[in-house]
Amino acid sequence: MVALAVAPRQVSEIRVKLPKGLTAAGAIAASGLLTNVPDAHVDALALAIWGKKVAPTHVMRQGDRLELLSPLRVDPKVARRERFARQGSKSAGLFAQDRGARPPRR
Repeated sequence: MVALAVAPRQVSEIRVKLPKGLTAAGAIAASGLLTNVPDAHVDALALAIWGKKVAPTHVMRQGDRLELLSPLRVDPKVARRERFARQGSKSAGLFAQDRGARPPRR
């Protein structure tokens, strides 16, 4: 299977029958997923099998799910810091919700 996220929450998946010994690059070509994708976007894609990055020369096996990954737009650490700055410490974190009065400890 070859998967490509064309937009947030829009994933195109194509099941492809591949001959033994075919590489990841060959699987992409066989799937035809990149025919309508601009060349500039294709050059930025990374390859992964079930979320683990692989090289285009990786030999595909039965049951592999080849994913074409777009680069991140925002670093997740930076996004978390910005979200925390907007929300403040009272509405974020594990103990943000008041669970009501607790019985005294004995």
